[in-house]
Parts: sequence; C-alpha cells; structure tokens
Amino acid sequence: MHKELIVQPEKCTGCRTCELICSFVHVQEFDPTRSRINVFNFEKVGFSVPIVCQQCSVAACMEVCPVGAISRSDITGALEVNHDKCLRCKMCTIACPFGATIYDPIKDIIAKCDLGKGDPMCVKLCPSGALTYQEPTQANVNKRKAYAAKFKAVYEEVG
Repeated sequence: MHKELIVQPEKCTGCRTCELICSFVHVQEFDPTRSRINVFNFEKVGFSVPIVCQQCSVAACMEVCPVGAISRSDITGALEVNHDKCLRCKMCTIACPFGATIYDPIKDIIAKCDLGKGDPMCVKLCPSGALTYQEPTQANVNKRKAYAAKFKAVYEEVG
C-alpha cells in the first residue's frame, strides 16, 4: 500500500514554507504561485489549511483527460501527468474539486503533487508538523472526514 500525504490543518500556522520548498524542488525558484501545494488562509477566523492533491481513488482529473495523460505511479501511487501526451487543455484543472491541479504558464505544463517522488520535502521542512507522509489508516480517513467537515463549516462561516 502506498503512503499518503496527510494534512493536519489544526497544526498549520500559515507560514507557507511548504509552498516555497515545493516550488524550489520543482522549478528551482521560490515562487509560491508555481507550487503544487497552496496554503489557504481564513484570516477572519485564524484558520489555515494546506490544499494539495488528494490522489483520489476515482480522480476527476484523470477521468476528464481526453488523451489519458494522467496516470497513477506504480511506485508512489501519485497521479502523474505525462507532459508528452498532455494537450494543455486544462480540463483537469477545472475538474479537480480541490483546485490542486494547476497550470504552470512558464513551463507550459500541468502540475500536480507528485508526493515528492516518495520523499516529500514539504513534510520534512514543515516547522509545525502540519504535513505527514505515512501509511493510510482508518484513523487517517476519519481525520480527513473531520477536517473536511471543519473546512466546510469555516468556509460557510466566512464565505
């Protein structure tokens, strides 16, 4: 079974270190706009949550791709984009319910979290421990559901 990137929003300080290191690892620049993780801050209620690809078992991004350019890595389980096949139609960016599939206009590619190829630097450098990379458990699934409910409540309160 593949490991998962687990987000614990209650630990997130909104420092955005994960965004910086992700962009540096992938594009050799500290440019959060090109990161594959995005920290969303609810400033009115003091709540931050890192948004990252959930590596969905039934992935909308993969389902809508007209040329089958998105597939799951046998090694990490991450959804990966084959840039040679990709048309850059951006249907996957529209289909992702989390906004975790992005278009990088500088590289002219669709970018998704690749789980750090099995060694995510965002996890290693997160100063608050809001990100972990571990084997999936039922407890993790229950936590994700609880966070989703909390996120929804905060969004409805602020929105």
